[in-house]
Amino acid sequence: MQLTVWTYEGPPHVGAMRVATAMKGLHYVLHAPQGDTYADLLFTMIERRDHRPPVTYTTFQARDLGGDTAELFQKAARDAYARYQPEAMIVGASCTAELIQDDPAGLAETMGLPCPVIALELPSYSRKENWGAAETFYQIVRQLADKQAKAPPRDGRRPRANLLGPTALGFRHRDDIIEVTRLLDGLGIDVHVVAPFGARPADIARLGEADFNVVLYPETALEAARWLEKSFGQKFTRVVPIGVGATRTFIAEVCALAGVTAPVDPDAGRFPWWSRSIDSTYLTGKRVFIFGDATHAVAAARIARDEFGFEVVGLGCYNREFAREIRDMAKELGLEPLITDDYLLVEEAIAAATPELVLGTQMERHIAKRLRLPCAVISAPVHVQDFPARYSPQMGFEGAQVIFDTWVHPLVMGLEEHLLTMFREDFEFSDAAGPSHLGHGAAPAASLIEAPVETPVAATLATEAPEGWLPDAERELNKIPFFVRGKAKRNTERYATEHGVRTITVETLYEAKAHYAR
Repeated sequence: MQLTVWTYEGPPHVGAMRVATAMKGLHYVLHAPQGDTYADLLFTMIERRDHRPPVTYTTFQARDLGGDTAELFQKAARDAYARYQPEAMIVGASCTAELIQDDPAGLAETMGLPCPVIALELPSYSRKENWGAAETFYQIVRQLADKQAKAPPRDGRRPRANLLGPTALGFRHRDDIIEVTRLLDGLGIDVHVVAPFGARPADIARLGEADFNVVLYPETALEAARWLEKSFGQKFTRVVPIGVGATRTFIAEVCALAGVTAPVDPDAGRFPWWSRSIDSTYLTGKRVFIFGDATHAVAAARIARDEFGFEVVGLGCYNREFAREIRDMAKELGLEPLITDDYLLVEEAIAAATPELVLGTQMERHIAKRLRLPCAVISAPVHVQDFPARYSPQMGFEGAQVIFDTWVHPLVMGLEEHLLTMFREDFEFSDAAGPSHLGHGAAPAASLIEAPVETPVAATLATEAPEGWLPDAERELNKIPFFVRGKAKRNTERYATEHGVRTITVETLYEAKAHYAR
């Protein structure tokens, strides 16, 4: 654990909050000091929720440490039940409260509250948010699922599946539920229970009545799905339907589990048309750096390589529990995986890789802005703008189309780039011109005068051997079409390093061009 400005994951009790806030009829009593009470800010502001999260805090202060903080917890639990009348409660301690060792689990067991109470043991100094969400959901399923429940005989009925994993503060989880439900319905499969998102404790009790489980987000649902398979014999899906190829594989997998006939050629929507468009010429071969949670990062790498024709130059994740999946995918791509929760290391890796597009979390959005690179968000942690008002899933065929738009829009398209290059010397479109929408009298933008306008690749001068580029060399580099500019820049810097050139001039640029043309 280290102090830092930004974090990819919070402590595990934040993961428990995500599960509790996603459910209905469940209340979370958190033993926490004053200052750890930030759930309202997380869920009402970032996710734009219209109700407060179901969390009650003991909120003890420094002066309370000399008294009985255990009694404070018990009073908070009794008051929470009396006020909210929940169908079930979960209890635990925040990372700070863990230090005083009041044992909320043991205290709750002695209180005799008239509802199921699930005690959480979340080691804050060795585990993090995603693990906390997974452990919380697992404990809820294990303790509330009716052990006698089982799927009724088929007798002509449609097969049914549970959707497991979506939580509050999840990246597009709400829309993914709708899209996957629609997809399964088209295959003749009913959705029995969605959990934890929107589920009540009574719904958790009915999980065993489904024929199989669909694991949408392994980070949250994998452990619960394994327990359900062991306890009820329910098989579960391994494929996450993000991207056209993965969605087709997912369809085949769920049809096999459900015992229904898979469609011969499932409709992939309008996504494949891009490969026949003019702009596909300029998208093919784009260098992309990918970082996020393991599920979305692996899916993005497959989409980038197999469906967009991008070149993946960096791949990593921050949740170490799923590092194996990232390592396997990186091995396929011939890359060294980046497994870290230190955003400064991620920034160094992005700068060194000189990508033309970054796909990541809100942290990578900030990093890309610093490096003047285009970026699209593909994974939590996210900010308020990643909870759009429009329908915007990531899963299924509709999700593939949303992904296409999201990834392509930050890039300068081919015709646009050529027009900008063609009219670069025009008084209105030159690098020193102010924004044209402000009129001819607008003052030139200071940043554009001080540094030439470059595509992101040209702007990332993260070299070690050469000391830098002279201004006239940079201007000459900018005249090269953007889709090969990155390669020209890298070749020139490699040539300069190999020949001991410390400062790159126009002559160095053309010498490198002649050298690699041989």
